[in-house]
Amino acid sequence: MTKARSSLGFTLVEMLVAIALMALMGVMAWRGLGSIQGAQIRLAQHTDDTLALQAGLGQWAADLDAIAIQANTPSLAWDGRVLRVLRRGSASPGDGLRVVGWSQRQVDGIAYWLRWQSPSLRTRAELDAAWAQAARWGQNPSNEDQLHEVRISPLSQWQIFYFRNNAWTNPQSSASATDTNALPEGMRLVLTLPAGQVISGVLTRDWARTEGSTPP
Repeated sequence: MTKARSSLGFTLVEMLVAIALMALMGVMAWRGLGSIQGAQIRLAQHTDDTLALQAGLGQWAADLDAIAIQANTPSLAWDGRVLRVLRRGSASPGDGLRVVGWSQRQVDGIAYWLRWQSPSLRTRAELDAAWAQAARWGQNPSNEDQLHEVRISPLSQWQIFYFRNNAWTNPQSSASATDTNALPEGMRLVLTLPAGQVISGVLTRDWARTEGSTPP
């Protein structure tokens, strides 16, 4: 009787139990795989956001390092919304001056830290037009303006301070209001990155001119 039973193989109950166990293991493995994939996506997003912010901060410093001084032309201006910088072009032959703008604006319902750059400028008329265009871009950009802007990072708010006479001051109340070519000895950038993002909190970055006093 025992031999006859063993030759029949697994019973229906045993098969059902085995199938249930296999299904449970499959669900657990799928959940584990989903968790790993989710962690990989979050890690990739964190890496992308970090690299984008680092690139933006690097470009910020590069723009300030390349400030150009021109007679009867402002080199640096902050109107409370847009920071405009007149900077030298690249080392490529024939590359003229450029106007760069930094601002915060809503894009697709999200407030971003943005950078705008004009084409290479070769005449005074082009320079004046680009300087005015950078101011307009920060408030009411045209479709063409948006083609020349780059989204750096989501941003709750930002602040700028100038370092003059051994103190940090509001740029709009500093000497720059009366002397457009009086560059500050340094500049402080304070970014408030929104909660809920991969990177959040307050970030401060100081820049100092290569000549003159250096901010503490």
